[in-house]
This record gives sequence, structure tokens and C-alpha cells, in this order.
Amino acid sequence: MHPTVLRFADLLRAAGATGEPRELTDSARTAAEAAAALGCEVGAIASSLLFIADDEPLLVMTSGAHRVDTTHVAGLLGVSRIKRADADLVRSATGYAIGGVAPIGHPAPLRTLVDIALAAHPVVWSAAGHPHAVFPTTYDELLRLTSGTAAQVAG
Repeated sequence: MHPTVLRFADLLRAAGATGEPRELTDSARTAAEAAAALGCEVGAIASSLLFIADDEPLLVMTSGAHRVDTTHVAGLLGVSRIKRADADLVRSATGYAIGGVAPIGHPAPLRTLVDIALAAHPVVWSAAGHPHAVFPTTYDELLRLTSGTAAQVAG
């Protein structure tokens, strides 16, 4: 396994998570790629997207079945503007590259929203620190791991 995935596996175990990372032959950089590789619905993929909300990083764990409505999320959070973070900010804020951003293991705690649409899936798949690695979890466990807030993020 890739060293980043091994480090992430240790973090999962320390957090009491039930799933183990799985490296895939094909890329899981996008929700569609991950779903195809796993043979699951794209809605069961928890995409880790980093945004800037009034100059502060915001991690949104969203269902791969839809896009984040930034205007709606800005209203939920009471901020004036939300925009996508660039690759450099993603790496510095999360410690991971785009396409492999894991929900935990960041250099500093991140404000996190977890899409309520993920609750419809008994197994949710999330990135495990590398574009070719994922891990299974549940919606409730994802909320616990991230200390996230449940939210409707698709407007």
C-alpha cells in the first residue's frame, strides 16, 4: 500500500473506525470512477471537496450523485461567499492531493459538512488519502470521524 494510505489506515484504527482502506487498480479520483471500480451507486461515494468560506477552509463531504450548491451552503453557514479551493490550498489544508482527500488526518481541524443524502446508503465509500484508495464507512461513522455537521448541501 502507498505510505499515505498506510498512515491513513492507522488514523482510522485509532479513531475506532470499522472499515479498512482498499487500494483500487483503477483511479477513484472522481465519484463516477470510484463507483465504477466498486460496483456501487455513485450516490454512495462521499466526495471530499474543499471550499473557502469567507477566507476559512470548509470541507464538504457530499454525495457523488450531485453537486454542492455553494449559494445554499453559504446561506446555511451565514457566510457571504463560498468558492472552490485550488490544488495548493487543498494540499496545505488537508495534507492530501485532490482526488484522494480523506475525511480525517488533516494538519488542523476543518469545519466539515456531511451531506444528508449519504444517509440513504448503508455503506458509504470515501477517499483513503490517495486517488486509488477508498474505505467503507457509514453515514453515522463519517459524522463521528469528521466531527462534521449533517447538512443538505445540494440546495
